[in-house]
Amino acid sequence: MARFQITFLSCALLGAALWGQQKTSPPKPGDLKEEDATLATTEYAFNPLQAEKELKVGNFYFKKGSYKAAAGRFREATKWNPTLAEAFLRLGEAEEKLKNTKEAKAAFSKFVELAPGDKRCEEIKRKLAGKG
Repeated sequence: MARFQITFLSCALLGAALWGQQKTSPPKPGDLKEEDATLATTEYAFNPLQAEKELKVGNFYFKKGSYKAAAGRFREATKWNPTLAEAFLRLGEAEEKLKNTKEAKAAFSKFVELAPGDKRCEEIKRKLAGKG
């Protein structure tokens, strides 16, 4: 009998506590915490080490056949180091695999601009002209 009374009393107290709680509304966009990575924006500063890291990871994804992931990593590399010609070349190749011709041409053009003396430049120029 004592157990019943304790259980009943506990439930009554819990119910009273829950009854008194106010309902909360969903958070407004300005109220979200900084930990929400989907809303965080990255500020890029020149960081050649981070760019090389992104390039290596992008190459891994490209070899694996994950062209969308590779393109994302190559794009990140170009943001960390906007003068890294190799990242633009690899971004163009990944976008080409994804059938994003406009983005591929933009990346290839930037590669040619940054590395006019590269031995791969002639092939890329032919691609840009539509002959390759």
